[in-house]
Amino acid sequence: MRLMTLRSARALTLAAATVLAVPAMTVMAPLAYARPAPDSFADLAAKLLPGVVNISSTQNISADKGEKGDKPGAGPEIPQFPPGSPFEKFFRDFMDRNHRGQGQGQDHDPSGPPRKSQSLGSGFVIDASGIVVTNNHVIEDADEITVILQDNTTLKAKLIGRDARSDIAVLQVKPEKPLPFVNFGDSDASRVGDWVLAIGNPFGLGGTVTAGIVSARGRDINQGPYDNFIQTDAAINRGNTGGPLFNMDGEVIGMNTAIYSPSGGSIGIGFSIPSNVVKNVVAQLRDFGHARRGWLGVKIQQVTPDIAESLGLKDPSGALVAGVESAGPAAKAKIANGDIILRFNNQDVKEMKTLPRIVAETEINKDVPVMVWRDGKEVALRVKVGELPDEMTGAGSPDKPVVPPAAKALELSSLGMSLAPITPDSRDKFQLGADQKGVLITDVAQGTPAADKGLKAGDVIVEVQQEEVTNPSEVQERVEKLRKSGRGSVLMLVQSGDGLRWVPLSLKPDEKRKPG
Repeated sequence: MRLMTLRSARALTLAAATVLAVPAMTVMAPLAYARPAPDSFADLAAKLLPGVVNISSTQNISADKGEKGDKPGAGPEIPQFPPGSPFEKFFRDFMDRNHRGQGQGQDHDPSGPPRKSQSLGSGFVIDASGIVVTNNHVIEDADEITVILQDNTTLKAKLIGRDARSDIAVLQVKPEKPLPFVNFGDSDASRVGDWVLAIGNPFGLGGTVTAGIVSARGRDINQGPYDNFIQTDAAINRGNTGGPLFNMDGEVIGMNTAIYSPSGGSIGIGFSIPSNVVKNVVAQLRDFGHARRGWLGVKIQQVTPDIAESLGLKDPSGALVAGVESAGPAAKAKIANGDIILRFNNQDVKEMKTLPRIVAETEINKDVPVMVWRDGKEVALRVKVGELPDEMTGAGSPDKPVVPPAAKALELSSLGMSLAPITPDSRDKFQLGADQKGVLITDVAQGTPAADKGLKAGDVIVEVQQEEVTNPSEVQERVEKLRKSGRGSVLMLVQSGDGLRWVPLSLKPDEKRKPG
C-alpha cells in the first residue's frame, strides 16, 4: 500500500492577489474560453477499468532480519492514514498483535518462523498477452508478485525487468484468455488545464476512479536525475502508485508515482511519470531486461549569473562542463572543460538538470548536433551518443607526477587568497594526488570573494578563464588582464575534495582585502 510521499516541514503560504489599475487605452488580450467539463466520466471509466490491475507483492522477513534492511525483528511500516482515522488504530493494533505474538504482552520469538510483509499497489495492462506496467518501488525486494484483475482473477506475475532510476517495472502474467489493455498516449501533447482520470487501488480498496486536471508539467521533485513529472490534482492516495493517468481520449499519459502530503492522504498534489518516458523505458526492459540510456561523458554544474558574466554569456542558461571523461563521447566530439552546452539534439538546455534527461532519452549511437558557448561565441559540434555504463570506472594508470617549475608564493589580496606552487611537501600536507596539476591555494581570508565562494586552503586552481595555470604568476597575470579589460569577474576551475567545479570570483575594486 505504499505510495512515494513527499513531505515538507514548512507550511505553504498563499499570497493575496494584487489588483492593478488598467489604463483606459490599454488593448486587452482576446478572451480565452474553457471547454466545458464532461457531463459524466462514467462511459470512459467503464471502458478503462478492466485494463487497470491491483498488484500485491509479498516479502518474506526472517526473524533476525527486518523488512528492507530495517533493524532485526522490525515489522512492516504502518500505512499512513489521515489523523484520527479509525483505520489508523485498527492497523496499529493488528500489527502490534502479530509482531509481539498472539498473547497480550507476549514477546516476539526471534527463533520463530519467517513473517510475510505485503505491499499493495496498482498497475495497468499494455498487451493482451499479459504485459503489466507498474512502479519499481511497488515490487522492489518482493519474493512473490500477484496481479489481481478487475473481475478478481488472481495471476502470479514474473518480473521481466525494472529500472530504479525511473521507478518503472514490467511484469508478465499468463492469462487463460487475452486481457483487456490500455494504450499509451503522447504526454508531450498534454496541456496544463486538461482533464485527466486517475484509476488505481487506494488503500487496497480496489478499482477507484478520480478526476482532475493537469496542474503543471515538467516538475522536478528531487527524486532523481531525470525528474520531469506531470502534476495533477486528481486524488491520488497510497495504493494508487503504479496506476495510470488517462486523458479524455482514454490514453495513458502518465504513471502515478508520488504525492505531496503532510498526512499521507491526498491534498490534490500528485505526480505522474510522463507516458513518453514510460514507453521508452518499458520497451527497453522488454527487449534487453534493463534500461539503456544515452551517455555524453561530462560532469556539469549550474551556470550562475556570475559565471555567465565572466564568460560573456548574456543569459545564465545552459550546463557548464566541469569535467570530460577521457574516453567518452564528449571527448571524441571535442567538447572541452569550460564549454557551456546551450542546445543538445536541437533541444534547448535551459538549466543544468535539463541536460541529463535530454541525453538519457536520446537514441544510443545517434549522431546529434550540440551547440556550446566557447570563447565568447557559439560553436556548433556533433557528438555520437554512447550508452550510459552501469558503473563509471577509470581506465589506465595515472601519468607520472609532473613537477612544476620553481615559483614564489604570491598573495592575491584583491581576491582574498594566497597561492603557491605544488611541492612534494604540500602534496603530503593537503593529500593531493601524484598527478595533480595547477596552483595551490594556501590561505583564504574571511569576508573576501574567495571565502564567499567556499574556497579554502588545500584547493587547487587548475584553469583561469579556460586556460591551464602552472604557477601563481600566471594566475595573477590573467586576473589583472581581465581587470584591465573591464570584466567584473574571473572564472576559475578549482579542484577540491568534492571534485572539479567552476568558481566565479568578483573583481570589483571595493572588495579588495588582504588575507589574514
